[in-house]
Order: sequence, then structure tokens, then C-alpha cells
Amino acid sequence: MIVTFLPAAGASRRMVGRDKLLEPVDGRPLLRRAAERALAAGLGPVLVGLRPGDAARRGALHGLGARIVEVPGAAAGLSATLRGGATAGLAEIGAARPGDEGPHGFLVTLPDMPDIETADLLALARTFGAEEGGTVVRATTADGRPGLPVLFPAPLLRSFDALTGDRGAAALLAGASVTDFALPGDRALTDLDTPEDWARWRAAPGSSSA
Repeated sequence: MIVTFLPAAGASRRMVGRDKLLEPVDGRPLLRRAAERALAAGLGPVLVGLRPGDAARRGALHGLGARIVEVPGAAAGLSATLRGGATAGLAEIGAARPGDEGPHGFLVTLPDMPDIETADLLALARTFGAEEGGTVVRATTADGRPGLPVLFPAPLLRSFDALTGDRGAAALLAGASVTDFALPGDRALTDLDTPEDWARWRAAPGSSSA
């Protein structure tokens, strides 16, 4: 089983009064679109970390079947969301039926990275399976720069408790075995945090319309 986690508990402060995860892409909020792509991969449960009481983002996910993980300490930074997601992921893996095929993993994909596709998640999962679950599989750009998504072996999830501040899980990779998997172009690094980011992305050839 692979549990997919979308950390979506940030405050979107750099968007000047707008919520980046509710910006329309392909006719629906970016957060919903990211969750749909994760669910379409069919790898296992899809979890979404949200701030308590975030009715707008919760509403954007209505009817999809993704499980909401509330993160009371989200104001402390991304690490709090990742810790909450890892705890929920361990619970899902622990509840897996005996005999479930393949190694267990925890796939972190950011919902504000609009170019990540279902096929990318499936490719990471295939690489993870080929490694027999003993290594982290990390997406990179076509020229090798590390990015996201990242697929962690289940035993590494307990190390998420050590994460602090507004940082991701990069510190956990220092002592881990890591297999890099190149995605096309810069999609492993393209995220949309500001109105300027959105304007550039929407103006790029081939980008999705609002």
C-alpha cells in the first residue's frame, strides 16, 4: 500500500488575499484537481492535511473520497502538517490487510505544483516497488535538480516526529538511501506561491486555462 499525502494547511500568505489552492485550473480549484490526480493513481488512501475549520478548502474536496487530516498546529509551519500526515499514514498502513501486495510507502505531493500528473505518481510508485521499498524515491527535474513528489518507505515515517519549523522533510533524506527519478522539464520544482507565479504559469505555452 502507498498512502498519498497532500499538505494543504498553509495560510497562502504570499497570495495577497487570495487562496492559491482555490485558484481555478481546468475549471476547478487547484486543490481539488491535485486530489483528483492522486486518487486516479489508485495507489491507496489519499490524505489531505487541512487547518481545522477551513471550510473553503474542505468544500473544494467535497465528494472526492480523500480523507481529511486536521492539523491543529499548522501555524507552526509545514513540519506540523507533515507530522500529522505521517501519523495518519502510519495508521492507514497499520490497518492494511495482510497480504496486500508490494512495499508500504508514504507519497508526499504538494497541491500547489500544478504540472504533477497522475502518470508521474505512478512512475514514482513503480520505481519504489522495483527498489523493494528500501529506498526513498525522489522526483527531480529533467536536468537532475531535486524536487517533489517524494515517496518514503513506511519505516521512515516515525522519523517525521523530529521535523520542526516551516521546513519540509529534506533533513530526513541525509542519512537515507535515495533513488532519484527525473520528471519532464521543471515540473518537479514548479509551484505557485504568488500572483506573479500564477501569471507566469498561466502565460506559459501549454499551461491549463483558468
